[in-house]
Amino acid sequence: MALATVNISFNTEILQQIDEVAKNEMRTRSELIREAARAYIEQKRKWESIFAYGESLSSKYGFTEDDVNNEIKKYRKEKKK
Repeated sequence: MALATVNISFNTEILQQIDEVAKNEMRTRSELIREAARAYIEQKRKWESIFAYGESLSSKYGFTEDDVNNEIKKYRKEKKK
């Protein structure tokens, strides 16, 4: 796998936190930032998939966002009983 060097600017507080976590986990700053980027991308893809699924269901069944919110409120109200 080819690597590329990237320059990133952080404020000192965040950089100190990055360095602290990296030290505690016995890894380099670069390893920690790479892992954070991978985790962010994976999480973003999962949420995009969830929203795409929701949109496909809403199109299929004609649900609106208000319908979903109303069902959530109804469920929570019944659960409290």
